[in-house]
Formats: sequence, structure tokens, C-alpha cells
Amino acid sequence: MEKITSFTIDHLRLLPGVYVSRKDPAGDTVITTFDLRMTRPNNEPVMNTAEMHAIEHLGATFLRNHPVYGSKVIYFGPMGCRTGFYLLLCGDFESVDIVPLMVEMFEFIRDFEGEIPGAQPKDCGNYLDMNLPMARYLARKYLDEVLYDIEDERLVYPE
Repeated sequence: MEKITSFTIDHLRLLPGVYVSRKDPAGDTVITTFDLRMTRPNNEPVMNTAEMHAIEHLGATFLRNHPVYGSKVIYFGPMGCRTGFYLLLCGDFESVDIVPLMVEMFEFIRDFEGEIPGAQPKDCGNYLDMNLPMARYLARKYLDEVLYDIEDERLVYPE
């Protein structure tokens, strides 16, 4: 069986960043899958599920309500390895195209106060597993260390 594309990326050299993971045709358009890598794989601790769950709820809410990108959002959710998130957008995009959107989203998460959207038993299957303070910390870390003044090496997968 062939390895899927995401398993062919050298995770030993992969830095936190914003990467195009793949582009797939869908009718007359393209679906672009982004790898929003927040921690360095196999080098630093992975994120815990509670903060990832909070980021997922806040990020999905922000993205689906965005005035420009909201109608283009197919999916936003966590990677199984807990080192980042996938964002699927309808359209043919490059990593650099969405950096301003990611800055907006992670600033929203960093600054969020109050009740996390969808964090009620009737809205979510695991509503108690959320950690807003840690989600805010990780958003700030990703902004400061990656998104603000992002370097080219964090926009294209390592060869």
C-alpha cells in the first residue's frame, strides 16, 4: 500500500508553520488542505486535548463567521498527532494567502474571554474537556513564534 502524502513529509525537519498539505479537485474547483503546525513534531510536547478542543471550537466559530472566508471553509479540526490543525478551504490557495487570516483567528483565540461557543452538553459530545487559558497561551505562542513575521521556511514543507 502506498503511503499517503502527509506521511511522506520529513517530520524530523518540520517546523511550526502554515503549509499547503494538498490540493484536491472537487468538481469545477479545488479544495486546499492546510497544515497549521503549532508544535515541532517529535521535538516538543504535543498539545493536550482540552486546549485543542477549545481551539477547535473557537477557530471553527471564527472561520465560519468570517466575512470573506466563511463561505469557503470546508473543515477546521485537530491533527491526530496533536501537533496542529487542518484547515480545508474551497479554492486554490497558497500558504502565504492565508497568513493574515490565521493571524486574525489566533488573535481572536488569544483574546477570547467568556463562554466557549458550543461548550454545552446539548451542543458538544465532550463539552467538559476544554481549557481556555491554555488555548489562549498556545494561540499567543503561535502568533509570536510563527505567524508574526513568518519566514519562508515555515510556508513550504522541507524537502
